[in-house]
Amino acid sequence: MVFRSFFNKIKQGLAKTRDLLSGIFRLKGRVDQKFLDELEKRLYLADVGTVATTEILTQVRQAFLDKEITGDVEKFVKDKLKALLDSPREGIRFAEAGPTVVLVAGVNGSGKTTSIAKLAKYCQDQKKKVIVAACDTFRAAAVEQLTIWSQRLGCEIIKNQQGSDPASVAHDACEAARSRKADVLIVDTAGRLHTQAHLMKELEKIHRVVNKSVPGAPHEVLLVLDATGGQNSISQAEHFKKAIQCTGIVLAKLDGTAKGGAIFGIKQKLNLPVKFVGVGEKLDDLEVFDPEAYVEALFND
Repeated sequence: MVFRSFFNKIKQGLAKTRDLLSGIFRLKGRVDQKFLDELEKRLYLADVGTVATTEILTQVRQAFLDKEITGDVEKFVKDKLKALLDSPREGIRFAEAGPTVVLVAGVNGSGKTTSIAKLAKYCQDQKKKVIVAACDTFRAAAVEQLTIWSQRLGCEIIKNQQGSDPASVAHDACEAARSRKADVLIVDTAGRLHTQAHLMKELEKIHRVVNKSVPGAPHEVLLVLDATGGQNSISQAEHFKKAIQCTGIVLAKLDGTAKGGAIFGIKQKLNLPVKFVGVGEKLDDLEVFDPEAYVEALFND
């Protein structure tokens, strides 16, 4: 049931990527150089990445060169892609006691604020009391947008004046979460360019503050990446991972890209699990990532 629900949503979201990959295994003839070149081109266009593409092509050549193109070739490629995404379905790991603190990072425009709203809805659906902390204090629009989402969801938001210290807001939010017996605290963070050293220092400070306020926090550090950025998102992720010890990725805007294959390069390069994928604009359009269903949806006509 879970597989089917995820598959149906992700299939629609991956339509543009699937248009690139579907059909190649329906070609008539043999696995020759022409077929391998076409497979390589489509994997690159889907942004699967150089390492994964080269590895898959080498293995297909070794196993099927000069053999008929059959469903066995498709299954072989699927199995190789699934092996690259070997992380189990897990979602958020909730703390055994006290509030679970989820730190959310990502550059501006990645879909971070909307993803936070979706994460809050995901937690509410599991009967969790959620508080949101607006720590992107230098961008008034981010606080306003998060406030609107919080009102729609009926969850409390902790915020302060524009330009105030983000770590101070995070501290106040931790205190509020503890005193009000919240189950989950989701902390938004600033999303200025990842190349700016002061932003990384700010993220590190927030990380220290929440750890001091709530034992074991942050329990999750989720990095929101824009799927439409493809391989370009990897360089962003590398900077964030160094600064705040990310535990997983939220891949947003998957419904608007033909680069759904970037998820393989991200996993190989960063060795971080993709925990959630965003497949639409609605609050319910955030799904716990299922590797098997994802790969099946990439090829299912």
